[in-house]
Amino acid sequence: MTITAPPPPRVAHSDASLHSGVLARWVPWALVAASVVVVLGVFTVVAMSSGEAFNVAGWLVVSAIVYLVLVAVVSGIVEGRRKAVDRLVTAVVTIAFLIAMVPLISVAWTVVANGLARFDADFFSMSMRNVVGEGGGALHAIIGTLLITLAAAVISIPIGLMTAIYLIEYGEGKRVAKGITFLVDVMTGIPSIVAGLFAYALFAIFLGPGIRLGIMGSIALAVLMIPVVVRSSEEMLRLVPNELREASYALGVPKWLTIVKVVLPTSIAGITTGVMLSISRVIGETAPLLITAGFTNSMNYNLFDGRMQTLPVFTYTEYANQGIPAEAYVDRAWAAALTLIIIVMALNLIARLIAKFFAPKSGR
Repeated sequence: MTITAPPPPRVAHSDASLHSGVLARWVPWALVAASVVVVLGVFTVVAMSSGEAFNVAGWLVVSAIVYLVLVAVVSGIVEGRRKAVDRLVTAVVTIAFLIAMVPLISVAWTVVANGLARFDADFFSMSMRNVVGEGGGALHAIIGTLLITLAAAVISIPIGLMTAIYLIEYGEGKRVAKGITFLVDVMTGIPSIVAGLFAYALFAIFLGPGIRLGIMGSIALAVLMIPVVVRSSEEMLRLVPNELREASYALGVPKWLTIVKVVLPTSIAGITTGVMLSISRVIGETAPLLITAGFTNSMNYNLFDGRMQTLPVFTYTEYANQGIPAEAYVDRAWAAALTLIIIVMALNLIARLIAKFFAPKSGR
């Protein structure tokens, strides 16, 4: 006689809910909305009763705190302690990211809103020569910024890149390399005004005191760029696998050709990004350029002859030396700041395109 075991009892399955041990995807968003709405109501009542203005910053901060408490408590009840801690840390990181984005968005919005007032054809086609009050433009400052920064890049990029190649490929473990590394670390932290004073003192020895030249500004910016280029290039070269070098040596390729044909093409994307970061680091410097290049209201295309205006110095002088009407000077200052930001964005976009084009995966 065969005895058949009774079938196991059927368990009624319900939809994913708070009782399933996992929070539904909509629950965190619902907690965010509830925190924002409840705290908004409380702050509105407090503002109306006290007669003061609504505190937006306080509302957002308290809403974030309430959400952190709610998500930790609800997740702890439903999912357990480990998952609750994970959700709490995730929420803290997300809120920290949003807080970090606030000043960036605020600065960008302020510059765009105030800079569009003078973002016209005259601003990009005229200088400030013989202009008093309204009108004029920043063409001389734009040209000066591009020329001085280009010269600084021409000076600093080869020096920084070759220094990084020596440190990684030739000087590993040597005392000279350790000394160079120490000096690069020291140069990374020097104030920009010191670089300007160095360039001024260097040229004053040969050309006399009071000299102001565009190339002096390029030298000052190059001093600031070199340690950034060295450090970024050094890290990128260090990431190149040694197997690639050894494979090249095994084929009888000399070391210098291995560096040129294997190491540099492999790391060119990161090196380009580091170079553009160094340019973005110095293109907005004002103090060293005030000392070395000075300022002028006229066009100057010659780095080796006379003063040269740049966008950071133009922004400073327009805002610090306001005339009549003052709004014209302030509008030009904001427009110059917006132009400088656009130039930096364009340089970073070009760097990304170059890095993508020369990346090893593209077949080059």
